[in-house]
Amino acid sequence: MSLRTSFPLVDEILGAFAGPLGGAMGAYRNHVYRVLNYLLLLAPEQSGDADLWHIAAAFHDLGIWTDGTFDYLEPSRRLARNYLGAKGLAHFVPEVEAIITHHHKLSPYRGVFSSTVEPFRQADLVDVSLGTIRFGISPAWVCAVKAEFPNAGFHRRLIALTCRQFLCNPVHPLPMVRW
Repeated sequence: MSLRTSFPLVDEILGAFAGPLGGAMGAYRNHVYRVLNYLLLLAPEQSGDADLWHIAAAFHDLGIWTDGTFDYLEPSRRLARNYLGAKGLAHFVPEVEAIITHHHKLSPYRGVFSSTVEPFRQADLVDVSLGTIRFGISPAWVCAVKAEFPNAGFHRRLIALTCRQFLCNPVHPLPMVRW
């Protein structure tokens, strides 16, 4: 499989949020592109879900920037709902919301829409763990994806947000994590 370097729907969606993303646009876009490339390997048989995954990927962490919060799942779901409604794709809302809600679940997702939620959760974890956790993806593929779409400060931002959240709410430092 070859590396995919263009996701026009993702770029269209993120372009609408250039203001809130500001200087983080490249870092977040690269994160989304890395996740989607890992997803292509983890669930190639699900390629028919490409638009759904592209939409979910574009919105999954976006609430961090649009709402200025590390408790970003609901803002991200709201943005996705609004987008899907405006595009006449309301039938995707439950599945996209499930992807966003459970993308930081610590254990495998076995609920409704598991065929799309679980591979997305795994792909995001590959990226968040910097490829330490790979779900069978080769280290060479992880390196190739990271070389094509550099981190650009994305993980540094996550660490800073985690530290700030811990100082503000040490009892609930990772509000986006689900069990």
